[in-house]
Amino acid sequence: MKIATEELDRAILAPIFAEFFRAGFKLLYVGGCVRNAVMAVNATDIDLATDATPPQMREIAEVLGLRVIPTGEAHGTLTFQVGKQKYEITTFRQDVETDGRHATVAFGTLLEGDAARRDFTMNALYADATGNLIDPLGGLEDAKSHKLRFIGDADSRIVEDYLRILRFFRFWAWYGDPDQGIDAEGLAACAQLQSGLDVISKERIGSELLKLLAAPNPAPALAAMEATGILAHILPGASVRGMALLVETEKGLEPNVLRRLAMLGGDTLQENLRLGNAAARQVGQMRHHGQNSDMALAHGFALGAEHGWSSWLLRSVWLEQMPTVEDRLAVSAGAIAICPVKAVDLKGLFEGPALGAALRQAQAAWLASHMQLEKPELIVRLRAG
Repeated sequence: MKIATEELDRAILAPIFAEFFRAGFKLLYVGGCVRNAVMAVNATDIDLATDATPPQMREIAEVLGLRVIPTGEAHGTLTFQVGKQKYEITTFRQDVETDGRHATVAFGTLLEGDAARRDFTMNALYADATGNLIDPLGGLEDAKSHKLRFIGDADSRIVEDYLRILRFFRFWAWYGDPDQGIDAEGLAACAQLQSGLDVISKERIGSELLKLLAAPNPAPALAAMEATGILAHILPGASVRGMALLVETEKGLEPNVLRRLAMLGGDTLQENLRLGNAAARQVGQMRHHGQNSDMALAHGFALGAEHGWSSWLLRSVWLEQMPTVEDRLAVSAGAIAICPVKAVDLKGLFEGPALGAALRQAQAAWLASHMQLEKPELIVRLRAG
C-alpha cells in the first residue's frame, strides 16, 4: 500500500530523506502521521524514525546546514529545523528497563525492534519518502478497520508505561469504532493495572483527559473508563451522565473541552488535573450558572456569548431539554447588554459591601424584566428595599 505524502511535507523533507539515504541510513515517517494518512484523517505532527544514531544525525544536519535541537538526545530524539518547521527524528530503539513511566533505551538498527516497543498496532506503521507503507506488526488492517489494540501482550505494554492506560481510552475516542466496541483484552488490562496511574503526574493525567474530551464524541470512551473505575481513580466525583446528550446538543459547534469538563464534573479539578486558574474559573462559572440560572439572558450577561452559551447548554442537558434558537438569541443579547445602573449611581445610597450587593440586585431585577427596566425605576426599587 502507498500513502499520499504531500500533506506530510514531502517537498520540504525531500533533501533530508536524500541525505540520510546518501549517508547510508534509513529515514521513515512513523506513527500518528502514517496512521492518519491510512485513516484519511488530518495529519498530526510529522515524526520520523531512523537507524542513524544522534551523532550521525548531527553530521547529516551539518551537511544540510540545518539547526538541530536536542529534544531528547539521550533517548535518541533530535529535532531538525527547516525554516520555521520542526521535525523530530528518533533513532530506532528498544526498551532495556522501565519504571512504569520512564524507560532506559538502547539504540538499534532494526525497524522490527523499534515497532515492538510502541503502544498500539495502528501506531506502529512506517512509510518511506515516496509513501510506501511498512507494516511490521499488522497495524494496517487495524487502522483501516478502526480497531485499537495493544502491541503483543496488553499487560506488558501497560507495565512499561502506565500512561498507556489513559492513551488507550484517548486513542479509542479518536480512532476507534464505537459500533465494534472497545478491545476486551486491552480494557481488562487497563482495569486490572489502574493502580499504576498513581505514578503518573497529575499534569500528564490532565493533559490526556483534555485530549480525550476534544474527540468528536468522547462519551463511549468515558463510559468505559467509568465502568472500570478508572474515571473515579483519576477524577473522583466525575460522572459521564449527560455527556452523550451534550455531544448531541453540540452538533454544529466545535468541541469545547472546558464545557465537556464542566459536564463531567469532579472534585478539586485543579488538584487532580493541574488545571490552570483561568480554565478552572471558566469551568466553575459554567457549572454555577448552568445549575443556578434559569434565564438565558443572565448566562450571556455574566459569561459572554461563548461561555454563556456553554453554560446554557449544560443547563439544557441537566434538565433534558433541547436549547432553542430563541435561547441562543437571548444569550447573545445578554452578552452585549449594559445594565443601566452602575456603582457610581448608587454612591450615597449604599456603601462598602452593601454597594456591591445593591448593584447585583439591580442587575438581577433588570435581567428579570428582560432588560426593560430603566435606571430611575431600578433605583426606586433599591431604595424601597
